Amino acid sequence: MTAYLLRLRGCACKNAVILTRKGETPLVKHDFDIGEKKLTLYAAAEANRPLVVIHTFDGDGGNIWAKIQALGQDFQGKAAANDFNLLVVCIPDWDHAMTPWSASPLSKKDAPFTGGADQHLEWLREDVLPKAQDLIEGTPIHTGIAGYSLAGLLALYALYQCDVFDRAACMSASFWFPGFVDFVRHHDLGTVPNRLYFSLGDKEAKTRHPLLKTVETCTEAMVEHFKGLGVDVIFEMNPGNHFTDVEQRIAKGIMAII
Repeated sequence: MTAYLLRLRGCACKNAVILTRKGETPLVKHDFDIGEKKLTLYAAAEANRPLVVIHTFDGDGGNIWAKIQALGQDFQGKAAANDFNLLVVCIPDWDHAMTPWSASPLSKKDAPFTGGADQHLEWLREDVLPKAQDLIEGTPIHTGIAGYSLAGLLALYALYQCDVFDRAACMSASFWFPGFVDFVRHHDLGTVPNRLYFSLGDKEAKTRHPLLKTVETCTEAMVEHFKGLGVDVIFEMNPGNHFTDVEQRIAKGIMAII
């Protein structure tokens, strides 16, 4: 893969890099900051392509993007691997930004969950998405949000608190979070999604922890709830525990909603 530095007129980001292989449609990588948060946009060259927002704990999502390319030019009849916009939002403070309300820590060694998701989603809606829109060509035909673990929890929660996302991918999502299943069942969506992707490792529920062991039951409850609403739902069970093939699982989820 070759990379060429570009200077784009009017671009407020740090740099823009073209990522391409011979014969492929070019994809431009923008790195930029909003406040103290780092973001990366992998922008498709063609106009009006889908946009997917993915939260990461660190890094620019390069490994995830590479995994998406490795899945091939076509995945289950979906768009080509580099024919969409991927916005990577790096958020180190997951226990705050990814959680919808406060909750006790999972163990004495862990920090408590402090429920900053509403504030984070407002920032995402008011500051981040308009900036991303300025950097991509045209208007996305649909906008999705994806995440792993607590970020998967946030992805589904965002559908209730925002009206900007019409698809979501929740990989190994923390649906065990106290009160979340009841929240989903008893609250109205901001936008009814036209597609949802859920996945889980087949060993994730095999734990003695009273909350974590409910993750499979809680995920299945999400699947059934949204199927009942008439949503196009994909549910995939993967081999392994919560830490198995994380980037591969994320890549599959993203491809499933573009």
